[in-house]
Amino acid sequence: MTTVVSKQDSTREFAFEKADFKNVQQMLFKKAGINLSDAKEAMVYSRLARRIRARNLRSFNEYLALVNTSESELEQFINALTTNLTSFFREPHHFTALADYLSQHNVTTIWCAASSTGEEPYSIAMVVAEAYGSFKTPVKIIASDIDSKVLAKARAGVYPLASIAKIPQHRQRQFFHKGKGANEGKVKVVDELRNMVQFKKLNLTDAKWDVKGPLDVIFCRNVMIYFDKPTQLKVLQKMVGMLKPTGLYMAGHSENFNMYTNLVRPVGKTIYRPVD
Repeated sequence: MTTVVSKQDSTREFAFEKADFKNVQQMLFKKAGINLSDAKEAMVYSRLARRIRARNLRSFNEYLALVNTSESELEQFINALTTNLTSFFREPHHFTALADYLSQHNVTTIWCAASSTGEEPYSIAMVVAEAYGSFKTPVKIIASDIDSKVLAKARAGVYPLASIAKIPQHRQRQFFHKGKGANEGKVKVVDELRNMVQFKKLNLTDAKWDVKGPLDVIFCRNVMIYFDKPTQLKVLQKMVGMLKPTGLYMAGHSENFNMYTNLVRPVGKTIYRPVD
């Protein structure tokens, strides 16, 4: 059982009752479809206390009332509570599968449905560029995320030098510029690679998506774990419906859709194809 600290805790600037935490959970689910774990109480207080302070408010009740009426603060609320853990070529078997797929199919569109700070879509773009031996390819790469702040970082394409340490040297030379002087210790994705990716803000629980099918490949990794089962099924049905019959759906390492035999069939490690 999770213990929620009450307003009697003098170490906290703002009162934070169990009801406040439940209200945050309900708000996040209503606005973004995300199920926030009971274990995230401390994170919620820490991140939202900053917003309460920044808006010169006095309580969580006042803050959630503002979130309900302000689109800009709703965006800040979602940004504060979404987790963005990513890296270049994370779960590398997916990129090996992508390279194989590109060699066997006439690919036109790839959608990275949770692009975070950009490492995943840029990894996709590197594989595509290598497959065609050029930055000019017929493949459109769409990268979306609900978090506007991480999208801004993704568009900029600037990362700590350490983030590319595990990328082979030939890829480092071809796809990144290493910073000098004031930018030492940083790298920037080359413009030719950045231009291959179209970033856009998108909420997967919205009724309409600004993405058009048919799609060849969808990367939607480690996102569904934040949704309840009905939302998972609804999103999966919609995505699979946008895939070509030979298309691929790349799931995260902690996600399993083998139970949805009417929708998808496994064709690799956390890789699925629409049912014929």
